[in-house]
Amino acid sequence: MSRAICLIEGDGIGHEVIPAGRRLLEATGLGWSFVEAEAGWDAFRRHGTALPEATTAAAEQADATLFGAVSSPLQPVEGYRSPIVALRRHLDLYANLRPVISQPVPGSRPGIDMLIVRENSEGLYAGIERREVDRAVTERVITRRGSERIVRRALELATRRRKHLTVVHKANVMRATCGLFREAAFAVAAEYFDVVVEEQLVDAVAMRLITSPEQYDVIVTTNLFGDILSDEAAALVGGLGLAPSGNMGDTHALFEPVHGSAPDIAGQGIANPLATFGAVTMLLDHLGEPAWAERVRTTIAAILTEGPRTPDLGGDATTDQVTDAFIERVLE
Repeated sequence: MSRAICLIEGDGIGHEVIPAGRRLLEATGLGWSFVEAEAGWDAFRRHGTALPEATTAAAEQADATLFGAVSSPLQPVEGYRSPIVALRRHLDLYANLRPVISQPVPGSRPGIDMLIVRENSEGLYAGIERREVDRAVTERVITRRGSERIVRRALELATRRRKHLTVVHKANVMRATCGLFREAAFAVAAEYFDVVVEEQLVDAVAMRLITSPEQYDVIVTTNLFGDILSDEAAALVGGLGLAPSGNMGDTHALFEPVHGSAPDIAGQGIANPLATFGAVTMLLDHLGEPAWAERVRTTIAAILTEGPRTPDLGGDATTDQVTDAFIERVLE
């Protein structure tokens, strides 16, 4: 059965790592069909929008989307809005999943295997802002529905792991918004008797991620807190250059590397494709191909251990050379 994958390269090294991801998917022989679509700063300059309607339509119709990276102008540009944020909202991708797993690279802490589940649709990223001369205001939107569904997703994921969930908030200060999130979280948690649920304040978690990250299994939190904590946690296991991300809804899913468009190396053919391969792993799991997902996951560890490696990991291999070696290894 052919499954449709929407490929959005975006900007910068997205043009290098997404074709590598496509090659890996094709190598599985699982029978994909691909639709390529545009998004990002280059798309904005061509079409006057960073997210053309054809792109949203392609993502809606696909079984999953593989997204590269987008660049944003340093100064505000009239009409430009983040395409990835807009796409997440359009597809109602309310759950952002960031796996954080120890890797065989220098500087990676051993013994870490956690999943950070970030609410992806509201909070301080709801986009409700105003400027009042020398005063600027952003509204933090927390809803019961948004809180319940993200915590339910986190609990369901925890039941497949080590059955431990940490609810992260700042309800001692933000009593209305974090208070509602906390209240909703524990109301849902009461339905899951087999999961141990605890709560921690976000500043305490920021510290404990440094001192004892091994204690965490699944973390669930609000949008901004999850954004910050997941990037912090990535630094423990090799950095953003190796970090994949999944954006999940009830009917759609989008997977992406976290590293950004990296304009300083774009076009040189040296971008590291391994974060994209990690995103492919999540895509394969989502589409019911766990055996292939495990093969890709194992190959990532093998390539990190034995090479070849791109310059960001101290090697001298190109994107294509790493991709060639990866595909050869995954098919062994």
